[in-house]
Amino acid sequence: MEKLKVLLVDDEEEFIKTLSERLQLRGFVAEIAFNGEYALKIVNDRLPDVMVLDLKMPGIDGMEVLRQVKKAYPEIQIIILTGHGSEKDKREALHFGAYDYLQKPVEINTLIDKINSAHKYKL
Repeated sequence: MEKLKVLLVDDEEEFIKTLSERLQLRGFVAEIAFNGEYALKIVNDRLPDVMVLDLKMPGIDGMEVLRQVKKAYPEIQIIILTGHGSEKDKREALHFGAYDYLQKPVEINTLIDKINSAHKYKL
């Protein structure tokens, strides 16, 4: 069975590296982007199955990445994972097609469950 490809997008480098390692230990292929620009490049080169996306980043923010990815690749499921979200952000993200909206810190098993259910939703 092919491994599920997850793209993690967050400008908090230590957080995202740790998260990537934890996902890889659980059998995922996890790729990292520290900003929105690089995330869009990765998506264009190697379509991930699921993207875990932070909202607040320098340059292209998460909401803009969400809009662009869902427009170009509606099949990619996107989970917003943010430490600075608001109800307005949540409504906007879900409106633009985010699969789910989670607040940091998130329990790793909760995130894995969401990634798996997002992937099943895609199929």
